[in-house]
Amino acid sequence: MCIGTLLLICITHWVNKWRNPRCNGKLPPGSMGFPLVGETLQFFTPNTTFDIPPFVKERLKRYGPIFKTSLVGRPVIVSTDPDLNHFIFLQEGQLFQSWYPDTFTEIFGRQNVGSLHGFMYKYLKNMVLNLFGPESLKKMLPEVENTACRRLQSWSSQETIELKEATASMIFDLTAKKLISYDQDNSPENLRENFVAFIQGLISFPLNIPGTAYHKCLQGRKNAMKMLKDLLNERRSMPRKHQSDFFNFVLEELQKEGTILTEAIALDLMFVLLFASFETTSLALTLAVKFLSDNPSVLNTLTDEHEAILRNRENTDSGLTWKEYKSMRYTFQFINETVRLANIVPGIFRKTLREIQFKGYTIPAGWAVMVCPPAVHLNPAKYQNPLTFNPSRWEGTEINGASKNFMAFGGGMRFCIGTDFTKVQMAVFLHCLVTKYRWEAIKGGNVLRTPGLQFPDGFHIQLLEKTRME
Repeated sequence: MCIGTLLLICITHWVNKWRNPRCNGKLPPGSMGFPLVGETLQFFTPNTTFDIPPFVKERLKRYGPIFKTSLVGRPVIVSTDPDLNHFIFLQEGQLFQSWYPDTFTEIFGRQNVGSLHGFMYKYLKNMVLNLFGPESLKKMLPEVENTACRRLQSWSSQETIELKEATASMIFDLTAKKLISYDQDNSPENLRENFVAFIQGLISFPLNIPGTAYHKCLQGRKNAMKMLKDLLNERRSMPRKHQSDFFNFVLEELQKEGTILTEAIALDLMFVLLFASFETTSLALTLAVKFLSDNPSVLNTLTDEHEAILRNRENTDSGLTWKEYKSMRYTFQFINETVRLANIVPGIFRKTLREIQFKGYTIPAGWAVMVCPPAVHLNPAKYQNPLTFNPSRWEGTEINGASKNFMAFGGGMRFCIGTDFTKVQMAVFLHCLVTKYRWEAIKGGNVLRTPGLQFPDGFHIQLLEKTRME
């Protein structure tokens, strides 16, 4: 009986300590949930809305724009406050640093670019800009257009296509070719199949038991990393001196005397680039076509812009130029509006390097902070009728980076280095699509957030070539 009483006292003390963390000042309001589990289950509960995720929306109403919670065993401050978000990005490397839960680190690699800081992060960022920077994209533009045109032509001969899968395949093949000269038709193994398995469990409850989505995700990563390592070893044994892919650049860096690049970092970087380049862009493109299907007036305006580009050419059969690409004013508004509502990234994580005081609250050192882009992008005080798809709301707004009210591509010094590549692919694909084809939605198109964006039933369309009279 005494042992039972003592045990009850210990458990009660532990639960009380968990729910009321110590702090030198005043913590933001909120609930820490149950010990260890916290509010993780509620965070991962699926929803089908374009609105602010219910997990955040309920707590935003109850506690205000800054609140505390606990996710996957860590105390987290959730910020829907534009001023705090801006402060976090502004103080990157000083008061905050990039951080993701251990489960994410397990998935993307201990030395992935998102987990590195300071000089090493800047070094890798400059490496990537050699491939995805503006000067490289100018040279890549014809290849992006040819790839889009070939795929669309192929799809138009099929009764239906599932757009998410089709665009993911298109973008992966292009990116893998630029990164590692990977050609699926001439490869004994299918690299993308491993990424598909990886994606299915990427944003799932972190239970590493055979049969779970998370376990399949880890197995997909393991298989993909083995393929990348084998390709790297093959390239080492048979260098391709006249090949200008990213693998050659990485090999040159690895062979330099005194290099800070390691094989493990290089392989993790390659893995993240392959994933990020095709998964997020294919989601955005699929949603873009769905928005066009649901908004005929937007489709008409977008089509007019791209048909004007063709009319203004001396030779209508010539390819897109960089000048024409930069002239796509309404297209960029359309892309901004698509990614604003898509909210493909539901949270951006950072960790405090020391105790922070902000608006009367104390954020303890070592705590995680989650910036919530959906709460920013769907704020009615900044966006009139925020759930309405309206590209014209961006008229007269020039956004080349992030702002307090727009962070679809991140913010601060960690602003997504693939943003320009994403915009090029989306704009060029849309150009080829609306000038040469029309389509009919067949089935699917419903979204599910867990909390990442998914199309559980796909989005199936029939693609038809336009006649001369259309």
